[in-house]
Amino acid sequence: MTIYVDPLMHNGWILRGRAIANCHLFTDQPELTELHEFAQRIGLKRDWFQWKDAFSLPHYDLTPRRRAVAIAGGAVEVDRRQAVQLWRFRRELIAAAMESEDEPA
Repeated sequence: MTIYVDPLMHNGWILRGRAIANCHLFTDQPELTELHEFAQRIGLKRDWFQWKDAFSLPHYDLTPRRRAVAIAGGAVEVDRRQAVQLWRFRRELIAAAMESEDEPA
């Protein structure tokens, strides 16, 4: 499984009174075990994991320092366009799996 990081952006994060750029640590696969294991290896807490539903992006938010650690640990950098394509691919995998579960045997 590949773990990805998208570009740092300013999305309104304020930390100790300063604006902080942030990004996402994510995978394109439905299975999340390796994402959690990778996150743990680079010092992220499981409580920091974010996911609303099957079609949203399960991810960890990263500060610039943690992004550098993720890349050093093997995460693949992608640009914003590539990240969106990967998220769409993941949603399509999940939709296909859900459809196959609904089909009569």
